[in-house]
Amino acid sequence: MVFLLSALTITTLFLCAAAQNVTILKQTLSAKGVTAVYQGDANYSTVSRAYNRRFTFSPVAVAFPTTVSQVSAAVAAGTAQNYEVVARSGGHSYIANCLGGNNGALVVDLSQLKAVTVRPSNNTALIETGNRLGDVALALNANGRALPHGTSPYVGIGGHSAYGGFGFTSRAWGLTLDTVTSATVVLANGTIASASAIVNPDLYWAIRGASPSFGIVTSIEVQTFPAPPSVTVFSYNWNDLSISAASTTITAFQTFAASNIPPEFGAELIFGQGSSSGKLSVQLLGGYYGAANLFSGVIAPYLNAAGMPKPSSQVVTPGSYINSVTYFAEGQSLNTSTASDGSDNFYTKSLMTPSGSPMSAAAVTAFVTYMANQGFSSTTEWFVEVELYGGSNSAINAVPLNSTAFGKRDTLFTIQFYASAPSGATTYPATGFTFLDGMVSSILNNSPANWNYGAYLNYIDDMLANATTLYYGSQYARLVALKATLDPSDTFRLPVGVA
Repeated sequence: MVFLLSALTITTLFLCAAAQNVTILKQTLSAKGVTAVYQGDANYSTVSRAYNRRFTFSPVAVAFPTTVSQVSAAVAAGTAQNYEVVARSGGHSYIANCLGGNNGALVVDLSQLKAVTVRPSNNTALIETGNRLGDVALALNANGRALPHGTSPYVGIGGHSAYGGFGFTSRAWGLTLDTVTSATVVLANGTIASASAIVNPDLYWAIRGASPSFGIVTSIEVQTFPAPPSVTVFSYNWNDLSISAASTTITAFQTFAASNIPPEFGAELIFGQGSSSGKLSVQLLGGYYGAANLFSGVIAPYLNAAGMPKPSSQVVTPGSYINSVTYFAEGQSLNTSTASDGSDNFYTKSLMTPSGSPMSAAAVTAFVTYMANQGFSSTTEWFVEVELYGGSNSAINAVPLNSTAFGKRDTLFTIQFYASAPSGATTYPATGFTFLDGMVSSILNNSPANWNYGAYLNYIDDMLANATTLYYGSQYARLVALKATLDPSDTFRLPVGVA
């Protein structure tokens, strides 16, 4: 049963939380039929393992509800014992927030909630949040439909849509969270609430950009899009570019983005270590979701820009939409039941550059110089992705800022900085942190003091200074006020969450 919120509903259960008692938690979950794994159980280490091996948290339990009612029972049981409660849909949080981001959380694993129902009557789909992106893409494509989302098949739709959800179709279709028309949310007191523009609109606003701080979203209704009849995937590769040539790939990308490029064009620049100091490898990767015969005319102004180096190699392949999803998955199966998603030991940062103030020539040169020199000497295995969010005709930037809790609409590029520990290392090296911190600083130190940049929560960084401003922007004050009403005991408390 789904309820509307009221002052009485929100406040009655928060009179006084009991001291934490795992025995009572076990008894309560068992009485409600909720299967859970606890510390000391044989499979505890497996179900509590973080995707990012840099983190080793010990939740009090990992619960595996099979229905929304069981999710409600698990949340209410955790709240009653004053445990932090956190959802896990896919498990790819960069800082292990899906394990609570701390020791002692109750993890509500949603992997048993995997229904996808496509509704041809209005082209919406009801997606339970235990699904991963690959499975969602397959289910929608079987009905001729699609969503904007990222490229890794193993990312959970719940976390992905909570904080954004960017993919190569986003310039045409928006972020994943922009497609959400309604949701079912379990609140901290166990209430099962509906959220939409009409029902509980404040909750609806908050979950599209900050939902882990407000409740557990068990399903989302999304507006789908027709799967394009043709998608051209492309990869242009440059080997061992000089600092000057690599800088041109960015400055030309900024100029190209400001021209009248169609929304069907989505791309990113990927930078990696060169063969010697002062050199970089660069790749332009993306998809064109319009007619294949138009692609060469769309890409030509970028490739022919003044000073642009000639590619060392290129792949341009027209095909079906689902073939493009498979291509970007880089060998991972879209059916996530067939293989494991593995793990990594890494640190990541992000930077969202404002549309109205692109990176200066000095910032680009400093950034590329840092990657080419310090990047060559770094012992980490690193890459940098410069993702095209904005530019002309971008659906992401067309959404009014205050219509959702997502804090950074006026964005040209979202840059992901990613560095893994050296192969075989058991701990993450301190130099890996300073390496990425310095990379970001190379841009910021050569940008205006009032540069209105931001950071992206799906590339979350647990050591980011001024995090709430950079992640949530001007939305944070309203989020804090709603948090006090919807979760006054801070049951859904997370590092870098709304408090």
